[in-house]
Amino acid sequence: MASPTEASTGPDRLGFAVKVLGRPGLKSNDSRRWQNSPHLKTSVVYLDAIFEYLAETGIRMYRISSEIAPYVTHPDMPQFHGQIEESADELAELGERIRQLDIRVSMHPSQYIVLNSPQERVARSAVADFTHHARFLDSLGAGPEAKIVTHVGGVYGDRPAAMRRFVERYRVLPETVKARLVLENDEISYPVDDIAAIHDECGIPLVFDILHHRVNNPAALDDAAACRRCLATWPEGQTPKVHYSTQRTEARTQPKGDGPRRPAKSGEHDDWIDGGDFVAFLRRLPAARFDVMLEAKQKDLAVLRLREAIEAAGMDRRIW
Repeated sequence: MASPTEASTGPDRLGFAVKVLGRPGLKSNDSRRWQNSPHLKTSVVYLDAIFEYLAETGIRMYRISSEIAPYVTHPDMPQFHGQIEESADELAELGERIRQLDIRVSMHPSQYIVLNSPQERVARSAVADFTHHARFLDSLGAGPEAKIVTHVGGVYGDRPAAMRRFVERYRVLPETVKARLVLENDEISYPVDDIAAIHDECGIPLVFDILHHRVNNPAALDDAAACRRCLATWPEGQTPKVHYSTQRTEARTQPKGDGPRRPAKSGEHDDWIDGGDFVAFLRRLPAARFDVMLEAKQKDLAVLRLREAIEAAGMDRRIW
């Protein structure tokens, strides 16, 4: 039998990103080309079906596709810019359902959205993209824990200057964006100690990514200590979120299926989560509360399998 400490330890929610694998045919967004007039209204219908699946499986956390409103910020396609306003009723209805199901949602713009770019044009585009994400979440009526996750961006040959640009641009973001934007450590350029320094300057909450940390940790910070450093940056009353994935070790086939298998890259997500490693990590944070976004290639199937490992360890009190 698990000890009282173990029984009370665990994430409040486990979630996955965008694509559903456990039920064939569920689409995450309207991915048609512009010539076919895609629209957020169609994406909302797809999302509604996904949330029905989440309700059936007891999954209470989900990352919504950043392509949910197709071409909404495209500078040369103004016909798509009003989709959020045009879908106000549908978004309000979907948001009410999300609240009833108690599902935490988030979004994660692509790696090409770079706030600290030395090019003002790129930085302006990032602000526009963040603003669109915030407007979408606001239109759902999503609570303050519905976050937009981003990375610092590039180093551009001068790390201190690049970090300062991020801080300066963050400070002048619209308040609706600052209320939702959170910063994640990455596997190449900005480890936990760097994003912690940025937080100290501007107050942005931090998302701890364990695989990125294990790949990029020049300060040799212990996993649990680094996680605690990030958890402590969240506003009182908001449950922090962390990202969890397992390093892939098995070589992959080539994209076209021919030729020699390529070795897994450092920081590459595995198909599944190592349940033993995950449980051991939780046990090192016995008093911490946080939600966990799993980044595994088997998506929702990885969530369901990991829940079994958590349950077997007697640590399942709060996860669904």
